[in-house]
Amino acid sequence: MKATCILTALLFALTASAQPTAQEWNKNVVGWNLGNQLECSAPGQDGESMHIGMVDNSIKAETAWGNPIVTKKVIKAVKDAGFNAIRIPIRWQCHITNDKAMSIDKAWMARVKEVIDWCLACDMKVIINVHHDKWLEGRPFQQYKDENCQKLALLWFNIANAFASYDYRLAFAGTNEVHVKDNWGKPTAENLEVQNAYNQTFIDIVRATGGNNLQRHLITQTYVCNPDFGLYNNDFIVPKDVEGNGNKYMSVEFHYYTPWDYAGECKYNFWGEDFKQYGEASPSNEKTMTEFFDKVVNTWASLGLGIVMGEWGVTDRQSSGQTDRIHENMTYYCKFLVSETRKRGFSTFIWDNNNFGSGPEHFGIFDRKGSMKVKAPWILQGIMEGKELKN
Repeated sequence: MKATCILTALLFALTASAQPTAQEWNKNVVGWNLGNQLECSAPGQDGESMHIGMVDNSIKAETAWGNPIVTKKVIKAVKDAGFNAIRIPIRWQCHITNDKAMSIDKAWMARVKEVIDWCLACDMKVIINVHHDKWLEGRPFQQYKDENCQKLALLWFNIANAFASYDYRLAFAGTNEVHVKDNWGKPTAENLEVQNAYNQTFIDIVRATGGNNLQRHLITQTYVCNPDFGLYNNDFIVPKDVEGNGNKYMSVEFHYYTPWDYAGECKYNFWGEDFKQYGEASPSNEKTMTEFFDKVVNTWASLGLGIVMGEWGVTDRQSSGQTDRIHENMTYYCKFLVSETRKRGFSTFIWDNNNFGSGPEHFGIFDRKGSMKVKAPWILQGIMEGKELKN
């Protein structure tokens, strides 16, 4: 009996400490983006600058785009609202103390750790990435590939070592929306080659740091995080992981402001078959969305890869006499999207840039300047109703 109890205890300990696969990590994750905070450029710095290195007041970057400093209250409010994960976009380039070693300012790293620790204290999963590092994102060309991969490797070596002891709840995402400036369209073969090289470089260097990073959940991206630039023609090449891992501890990330004519552009105020009666609706509908999600499953999840919808959202819009109906439709869209992604094991992270009003780029949910009051309850309602649906 005593031996059995000891064995049971040992098995429990091993299970508790085991790293989950990427698919296990993503399952039932309904997350939120800390948008326009840690990925900001330094105060007064051009956000499109490719300069690598510290500039004046770079430690104050998180408020440079008009948002207040992140606090414990922000994180707790997100948790209390029903989210169980936070994606933290991070710009590193204006916090680099030595561009030859891609070493990171200790004060900035301490700040990043502080915010991550608040999330983990709320028992939330966390994704950190390399976001808006323009030297990396804005030069997807062969002439810069080797230099960028070397710098990316050095940067992730420093990040991965800084978080090597963190548990499985922390995941790393290699890049963000890599693209030629002002060109969000179809990539060239050269652009795709560079993105695939970034992904492989990221996997190789993080695994090389060992420890928990050997099986940490690592997230790779399609070009510009557009799934259409990865699902077809073998445009996305699955990186090779270390021996024994297979594809179990890697995910593919894409962003989904889809259909853009409804979710981002505001060309249409309505989406979905039942809402066509209220006005002109997007040609895309429920069938379009579910068929696309099934394509993602059949292409990537079937290979053992996890699926991360790293950003998605519906910008707010108002129209005289129709605003309540429009918001009802937005609730429906969010509920449908979250429920359908959960059925398929995708993790989702709603984009919140703390921007309120009508028209494109108004993705705010929580008012970070007003005690985290929910100012888009129709969005939150849809997400949480989708989260609670039985699959």
